[in-house]
Amino acid sequence: MTNQTKKIGLLRKTSKTFLSIGIVLMLFSTVALYFYVRNLLQSEIEEELRSTEARIESSISGNNPIYQLPPMVEVTEVSNLGVEHLKDTLIYDPSQDEIEDFRELTTYSKINNHNYRITVRTLIVESEDILIAVIISYLIVILSVFVFLFYFNKSRTQKLWTPFFKNLEQMKLFSLTSESPISLMDSDILEFSELNTEITTLTEKVRSDYKNLKQFTEDVSHELQTPLAIIQAKVDTIINGEDLNDVQFEQLSSIQNDIQRLKQLNKKLGLISKIENDQFTNISPYNLNHILNNRIENLSELYPSEILFESNEDVVLLMDAHLAEVLCDNLLSNAIKYSLPNTPIVVNLEKESLSVKNEGKRAILKPDQLFQRFYKESDEVKSTGLGLAIVKKICDLYGFQPSYRYTNNEHHFTISFPKQ
Repeated sequence: MTNQTKKIGLLRKTSKTFLSIGIVLMLFSTVALYFYVRNLLQSEIEEELRSTEARIESSISGNNPIYQLPPMVEVTEVSNLGVEHLKDTLIYDPSQDEIEDFRELTTYSKINNHNYRITVRTLIVESEDILIAVIISYLIVILSVFVFLFYFNKSRTQKLWTPFFKNLEQMKLFSLTSESPISLMDSDILEFSELNTEITTLTEKVRSDYKNLKQFTEDVSHELQTPLAIIQAKVDTIINGEDLNDVQFEQLSSIQNDIQRLKQLNKKLGLISKIENDQFTNISPYNLNHILNNRIENLSELYPSEILFESNEDVVLLMDAHLAEVLCDNLLSNAIKYSLPNTPIVVNLEKESLSVKNEGKRAILKPDQLFQRFYKESDEVKSTGLGLAIVKKICDLYGFQPSYRYTNNEHHFTISFPKQ
């Protein structure tokens, strides 16, 4: 069994794709902006620290008093010069009365024959606040732009695809039996315009082919009736003659049976053609209980075993009277043909379903092909293979749902009616 892909609307699909790509781009751009601004702020901090350190060196060179501002600036005279280093450190800040995170630059310089260690610091919290403010501002702006573009793109896309959706609805309403041409919405988009032209051409060709096929089927069905009737009459005349031996009589009887089968086949194919061509338009309420009682009474003469009819209420359906009789006849005839000898057939009619049950040796080998034309399990029973195909056509016409199951050595054919 193949897995069916979950279907999604075109506009929803494009909007979902736009949304997914937008979110991914926004995340990547936010991360990229975060690292860029952070590096930029760190460079600015380092440049500010070096500028402060240079001013302090200049002040010491001019024999000015040594400037001290702990913990921001510390100048200490040392015996030996060390190595410059730049790092982050935690130091108690008296002004804030708490330990703060500082960026610290320590340099060593020899000024006026004295060795000095100059340490300058700046608060990292301020740069982090700036970084957070920049990121939040960016997110607000980019999110606003994204929401605007999303709805603008959705509105624009919906407007561009309107002719497509309108024409799709027209295609769903297209009927082969209708004489009116298909009405398509014009578009200034070249591809949609070309699509409209192709659809119009295709529908006209399909209608033309359908009419030709319909006429051919009707002509063939009509033309076959006369030759078959003539052959039947001639065979009957020969059989009624007196100069036949047993072998000839048996052969002619076989021909006669084949003619009857051809006539039935022609009749059923004609019925299928009429159903497919929507020629049964006379719909009236019919009591299915009365039809089943009459058909069971007629068929009981042909079937030696009992046909049981179970129903607790009258079931009235809106359908063509002839098709209602054909539906019941074909279900009952199928049960009679394939039922085991001396076993009852049970017909159960309820408000929402009709079921026919008969005993059988084994389940049907290919139940998925059961309602197809000319499908037969075996050639043991003489059949055209069209009975259940006609049942399926009638069900499709009126929205019924046919089904089959095999349980406890019994075949169950069920026709489910739509809720009224």
